[in-house]
Amino acid sequence: MTFPTAAPRIKIAGVTLACLATALLTVSAVAQQPAAGQPARRAAGGFTQPEPIDWDNHEGWTSLFDGKTLSGWDGPSDVWHYADGAIVGESSDANPSGTTNIIYKGGQFANFRLRLEMKLEGAGANGGIQYRSKLVPPVERPMPPDAPAEMKARMAKNLELLKKHAKWNMAGYQADYDYNNRYTGQLYEQSSPRGIITYRGQIVIADTGVKKRLMGSVGNTDDLKQFLKPDDWNQVEIIADGHTLTHIINGHVMSVTVDTDAEKMAATGLIALEIEGGGTLKISHRNIFIKKLP
Repeated sequence: MTFPTAAPRIKIAGVTLACLATALLTVSAVAQQPAAGQPARRAAGGFTQPEPIDWDNHEGWTSLFDGKTLSGWDGPSDVWHYADGAIVGESSDANPSGTTNIIYKGGQFANFRLRLEMKLEGAGANGGIQYRSKLVPPVERPMPPDAPAEMKARMAKNLELLKKHAKWNMAGYQADYDYNNRYTGQLYEQSSPRGIITYRGQIVIADTGVKKRLMGSVGNTDDLKQFLKPDDWNQVEIIADGHTLTHIINGHVMSVTVDTDAEKMAATGLIALEIEGGGTLKISHRNIFIKKLP
């Protein structure tokens, strides 16, 4: 992309002087950074590097989970329970969850930073964090007339579970994650024709009446995958600020979405935790905090 300038810029070995000056300033600033544990020093020109985030500092944040009970949350009791300081969802072939949620009942949220820790166990584990979402009736998928018996049985079971858990069926934005980290970090829109809006590693704009467009990249999807930890706790942060939705996991930006679709963009809504997947699996969530933004 070419940007107009007021005057031509001089190049040295293909590098503009402006770029060279910026690089030198950056090197100078980095060189003056303190060692770990030392206070930041003011660099030349009055610039300082930002302090690292203290994940455990919750000053100014509101807890959505007391760490002891499911007070303030509502979900099917055959799926969700409290254990070891976490909200835990479990599913197995003997007691499948289907696709369902546990919903925070303390109100709706518009602009915010949401932080929590999540852990996935079991190869089929698939979940997500619903935000700016709403309750909707489940949609019954038509049964293909020529479907094999195994598919018909599976679809009939899924329909049975949808009806059983209809009270907690949702539509809306989801910060997606799964045990195999195929989808983890992306923005998925549950119960919507838009489906996956932004894949991991992408910056995407979704505008009214046109196809979504790729604006840029925050990294290679396979490289970002290396920062995700199955069978262990992962730090997740969602920033919903106006039309911009940012997903961060373990300190790395996974995706950024700019949703300016006037017909489909959601400005506020409910927060919930989702579970789905086959086989024996467990999804745990703890230390859930939110900070409202203006």
